Amino acid sequence: MRRFAFSFLLLIAAVNLWAQPASAKYAPAPTDKALLWQVTGNGLETPSYVYGTIHMIGRDDYFLTESAKKAFESVKHVAFEIDMEDMTDMSKMMPLMMKAFMVGDTTLKDLLTEEEYAQVSEHFQQVGLPMMFVDRIKPMFLSVLGSGEDMMSFNPNAESSMVSYEMEFMKMAQEREMDIDGLETAEFQMSMFDSIPYSVQAKMLMDAINAEGGGATDQFDEMVKLYKDQDIYAMQSMMDEEGGIAGYEDLLLVRRNRNWIPIMEEAMKQRPTFFAVGAGHLGGEEGVIALLREAGYTVEPLVD
Repeated sequence: MRRFAFSFLLLIAAVNLWAQPASAKYAPAPTDKALLWQVTGNGLETPSYVYGTIHMIGRDDYFLTESAKKAFESVKHVAFEIDMEDMTDMSKMMPLMMKAFMVGDTTLKDLLTEEEYAQVSEHFQQVGLPMMFVDRIKPMFLSVLGSGEDMMSFNPNAESSMVSYEMEFMKMAQEREMDIDGLETAEFQMSMFDSIPYSVQAKMLMDAINAEGGGATDQFDEMVKLYKDQDIYAMQSMMDEEGGIAGYEDLLLVRRNRNWIPIMEEAMKQRPTFFAVGAGHLGGEEGVIALLREAGYTVEPLVD
């Protein structure tokens, strides 16, 4: 169950890398180096905060600034992309796990050549997942479910394990008995992938497997470096250079950003809120910061 939950986080992280957002004409995009942003004005009596997370990072690279800690402690409500407590609720995770399977009787054999299927089979055998268990899982989900051991080592007691900012914030929120919400549901996030043809997902799976020789690791390492520099502008530029899934950028990133704004506005009006969303959603002319500014809020970086 934990492996599935963490794989789901990795899948959302991959969306942030794959999706190349479209451009808006007027929204003032941020250029400051900051992960923490204070939201004021437009009728708000007290500030709320937006924090850009990275859904997975090495334990040795994990950090949290004093400004972020103070901002988190100043509110009693935290909102993630999805309600993180749902990821530990068996009754909610079981139906979600079923959505990881392709509809009908489609299998990977139907989507890949014999040579590709053999390559995929060998890959998953090496990570301890026989094909009989994964043959009907959506290729996009397999792209992260079958990642290398370094990406999947989520043992919180291991010094070399991966850390999830969302999981860390959730533990902090639970310790302070804060209210926890999500800007969208996990079911909605999974449904987005149903809009991408299995043939396109299969190509993504092959690209992910072929990149494991070093390209994907290099890209991840560069993203971590930019994240530690709090350079969301450079992270946005990196995504633009990497390109995206033609025709699906609006679905995977832009539309979600715009859907979040009225939900964030309502939450901020009710009480100060700490929003923790993927850093890939913050920058750019269609990012959360620009869209909040477009809606009339003052959004300023907070750096130590």
